[in-house]
Amino acid sequence: MAGDSGNNNNGNSDGGSNRDEEVQIQIADSSKAATSSTHEVPIQNSPVKSWQWWLMVGVNMFFLIAGQTASTLLGRFYYNQGGNSKWMSTFVQTAGFPVLFIALFLFRSKTSSTQTVTSSPAPTISIPKITLIYVVLGLIIAADDLMYSYGLLYLPVSTYSLICASQLAFNAVFSYFLNAQKFTPLIFNSVVLLTFSASLLGVDEDSQGTTSISHGKYILGFLLTLGASATYSLILSLMQVTFEKVIKRETFSVVLNMQIYTALVATLASLVGLFASGEWMTLQGEMHAFQSGKLSYVMTLLWTAISWQVASVGVVGLIFVVSSLFSNVISTLALPIIPVFAVIFFHDKMDGVKIIAMLMAIWGFMSYGHQLYVDGKKGRKTTVSVEETS
Repeated sequence: MAGDSGNNNNGNSDGGSNRDEEVQIQIADSSKAATSSTHEVPIQNSPVKSWQWWLMVGVNMFFLIAGQTASTLLGRFYYNQGGNSKWMSTFVQTAGFPVLFIALFLFRSKTSSTQTVTSSPAPTISIPKITLIYVVLGLIIAADDLMYSYGLLYLPVSTYSLICASQLAFNAVFSYFLNAQKFTPLIFNSVVLLTFSASLLGVDEDSQGTTSISHGKYILGFLLTLGASATYSLILSLMQVTFEKVIKRETFSVVLNMQIYTALVATLASLVGLFASGEWMTLQGEMHAFQSGKLSYVMTLLWTAISWQVASVGVVGLIFVVSSLFSNVISTLALPIIPVFAVIFFHDKMDGVKIIAMLMAIWGFMSYGHQLYVDGKKGRKTTVSVEETS
């Protein structure tokens, strides 16, 4: 971290150099999208650049949806085939973070040709303060991943995914208190729908599915998954506060550094948990008892870790070209898709209550997405009016 901050400071001292300048991006909520145009990444007027922008958005959406879907299904497969280590499941969610260095290299090499550039000097960041923030956020992420691991163990994939859709409702609430996001009727409607969607699954006895999990563990899985969704939304809001109040920079490398260093801390915390809990002693026996074989055991964990990082690349990419809020919305969009694959691959029961919950989750997402569209439209009108008067 110290080396990275040093590089940032050196780049700022030579603000006129194209190679050291970075791109301003939007880490914003819907209220700011309507009022601030200085941090937005505009769609380029050139047809070629516009095509490239939409292609970048589409590719990153694919990475996020595919990575999130694959990692969730592989996580369930790990448990179904005899895996039982919650800490190992937690570990693989962040252990593939070195992949993000590839994304850092690829994206930074293209910033000068695809985005607008700013030469304003960035404020000096306190190394002890940002280190403390990375450590605290990393530990929260590790706890969040652990809750997700328990939820995936105790719940059918379809139920788990639909409960996770509540993260968008929690995001709206935390953004209201921490990021000054406006609570519009559309956002309120989205919160209500997503809350009811999760509540239906909580009270539905049939959502337990055909597994041998007891009702008590099902309730525990439901509560932990709901808590993990709330914690994930809290993490996003805390990251946004960090960008705005501490780092005071909204560049691609800053976003990636946040992802990389918090994932590093979360990975180390997961390793500590793995050894402190004694689960590491069961891993060899777990691998030998894995129903699909030892090679399948290793490949399942490997591809789970890679899938999580593919999703992370999609998250960071969407933050880079659009905004962090849009990235979270696309992440939520992927969640109702997973139950369809769960029915196909794991024969999860898709009863009437789950279908209603899924439709309500999709309705809530569309309500939230429409609010983003309205805010973006207002932001573009504001930008045009300012340009006409200047």
